[in-house]
Amino acid sequence: MASSGAEPSIFSRIAAREIPATIVAETDHIIAFNDIAPQAPVHVVVTTKTQQYQNVGELAAGDPALLAELVAVAGRVADEHCAGEYRLIFNTGASAGQTVFHVHAHVLGGTLEEGTLAAL
Repeated sequence: MASSGAEPSIFSRIAAREIPATIVAETDHIIAFNDIAPQAPVHVVVTTKTQQYQNVGELAAGDPALLAELVAVAGRVADEHCAGEYRLIFNTGASAGQTVFHVHAHVLGGTLEEGTLAAL
């Protein structure tokens, strides 16, 4: 887990409105915003406002209710932006493509074909 003295992640800075982003959904604990380098017609990052958890496994073990809220917000975003048809992707670890070690999911939607996951 990230320590409380860790530098704020880019996602924490977006949640604090220090870095501009197009926010598409928000609760007291979750924020969702358009990815700046979209890999699909709809590409939204959904993350916790706390950076206490680095990845989905840590979040599931440490706060399952917060994970459920993150998934629920992702579902609402998908309902609103891609008729409820979407991929929900959590990258865990650098070799799996995780570049920001603050738990987050990618909502991908639009016209996606089977086999396009490898390009992400």
